[in-house]
Order: sequence, then C-alpha cells, then structure tokens
Amino acid sequence: MKARKLLIGIAALGLATTLAACSGGRGGAGTEAEPGSNDGALVGIAMPTQSSERWIDDGNNVVSQLEELGYETDLQYANDDIPTQVSQIENMIAQGAKALIVASIDGTTLTDVLESAASQGIPVIAYDRLINGTENVDYYASFDNFRVGVQQGTSLLTGLGVLDAEGNETGEAGPYNVELFAGSNDDNNATFFWDGAMSVLEPYLEDGTLVVPSGQTEFEQASILRWLPENAQDRMENLVTAGGGAQLDGVLSAADVLSVGIIAGLNSSGQYNADNFPIVTGQDADLGAVKSILAGEQYSTIFKDTRELATVAVEMVDALLNGEEPETNNDTDYDNGEKVVPAFLLDPVVVTADNITEVLVDSGYYTEDELQ
Repeated sequence: MKARKLLIGIAALGLATTLAACSGGRGGAGTEAEPGSNDGALVGIAMPTQSSERWIDDGNNVVSQLEELGYETDLQYANDDIPTQVSQIENMIAQGAKALIVASIDGTTLTDVLESAASQGIPVIAYDRLINGTENVDYYASFDNFRVGVQQGTSLLTGLGVLDAEGNETGEAGPYNVELFAGSNDDNNATFFWDGAMSVLEPYLEDGTLVVPSGQTEFEQASILRWLPENAQDRMENLVTAGGGAQLDGVLSAADVLSVGIIAGLNSSGQYNADNFPIVTGQDADLGAVKSILAGEQYSTIFKDTRELATVAVEMVDALLNGEEPETNNDTDYDNGEKVVPAFLLDPVVVTADNITEVLVDSGYYTEDELQ
C-alpha cells in the first residue's frame, strides 16, 4: 500500500481509551507514526455546519489525528453559509496553511478560493462531499455514496416486508404508500444517494408494489435544500395534508437530519402512532436517530464511521506533505466537471434495532449509557 500506514488498525485498538474525552468517546485514531518533515505545519479544516452532530465528530476526529502526527490545525465551521466558508478558507491560506481539508457547503462555489490555494501550492482534500467545477482539488475522501443509497432503498423494502433480511423477495406485493425525501441539490453526494436508492426502488414503483401518493418521484421534487430538518418537516406535513388521510407505509429519507423533520411532521399530523408508524430510513447514525430506532420510530440508518473517514483524509494530507502519493481505490467515478478526482471510498453499514449493539457499541462509537 502506497502511503497508508496502520492508523485504522490502531484506531480500532486504542480509540476508546486514547480519545475518550473527545465527543463522548468518539475521537480520532491514535498513531505511533513519527511526524514527517512538515512537523508543525498548519492544516486548515473547513466543515459546513455544527447543526448536525456528525460534522462535529468529523471535525474533532480530523483535528485529533492530525495533532497526533504533529500538525497544527485550524478547524472552522461555516454554519451552512457559503460566503462564510469562502472567507474561512481565505483566512486559512493567509495564515500559511500547508494543506486544506474541505467539506463544502455547495461544491460549486469554491473555484476562486481554491485557485488561490493552488497558486501557493496548497493541496486540497475534498472531505465527504466532492468539490465540483475546479481542477484545484487533489483527492477525495468519502464513503461509497451510491452504495449508501442502495442500502437505504433496500432497508426500506426490508422494513416494509417486501424483502427479507437476506435481500430475497418475500412475495409481498403491496401496494405500499411511500414518499421520497432526497438531500440538498447543491450537495454532490445527494445525487449519488438518490441514484443508488432509486436503482433499488424503481422496479417496485414500476410494478405497483410501491406507490408514491404525491406523484413526486423526481430528485428535484424530493430534494431538501441544505438538508434542513425544518424544511423536511414542512414538506412532510404538506404531503400528509394533501394525502387526504391516505396512510403512508414508508418514507425514504436520505439522512438522519431529514428523518428528524419527517418524524416530527408525521407526529404533528395526529395520524400516526406506534401501531401504524411508517418505515423511515436515514443516514449517519446520529445519536438521536439511533435512539429513535430503539424507540420504534425510525427504522434504519446508515453508519459511516467518521473515525475511519478522518483517518483516510489525514493519511492523504500526511502523504502529500511528505512527498508521497496517497492511496486511492476509485479513480474513475468522481468527475467534478473539470477532472476525475482520485478517491478513497469507505464502506457504509446498515443499522437497525437488530444490530445497534454489534455495530455501534461494540466498535466503541457509542457507549451503552449514551443510548439510554
């Protein structure tokens, strides 16, 4: 392996004790690696928002792992405001950052500031969200986002009983009423999630097993700008009202932050209770969503281990700043309109009430106490 060290293995062995004080026991991986020639170099980390706990964890994990390697860090959150994120990155460059890790708010709005970074030889890692429309992004660290969507669509069908736990058809033909909620249309990942989910769901929509009462089956109709839960709640309430009392059996939700609003909208309607609550999917394994799964409201989420994602991004930075080539495992699929960005993709995991302990507690991501 080109530049990959033993960070992931070390994380699995030592994470819980090394960083127990960071984010409720969820921190970056420890490492025995000696700092390279860029010991003390500043790395700028631009995150989109603190409104979702996953981004807080991401920021903490990246900072912890970089500092373990001897780097200085500048972590900034832009609260979903594009000009703020641009300004923050400008400041990082002005302060002498030697590398940038950027989780963009809108992947099409950073062209000018990244050109400035490139002019000073500053490498850029796109973190989780692909940065579009510029040649000045060097690598991409993320999860297999199409697979995330496939898992979401599959878990919806499993929850409805159309598929069994092994993914085999059960013979249940419905029809089942479902509504579809996609991510923000300015987030490149949202289209991957949608395309993955629809690759699973479309055959069942075509044969009538699934029915969308609103008729809103296009990405643009289902998209929730900025992933805001209040927007998801408003749309859910409107769909329930327009449905005239038609019972929903399931809701495809692209992320836990949307599921919060969807569930609030369902609850506010007075039409649903524990006996008839729809199957609701999600993504990110946010603590609130996991508790909602345990309470029987949300059915599933997709776990994307932010500790491992931070490890990949940090290894990329460390390799680049020490004259090495970062490892990638996908050099074909992530075309940002100007170039195909070499990527390293991690595997997501479906979580339901049946495997929460195995996936989230046994791995040290959450403690039993946190789930109470």
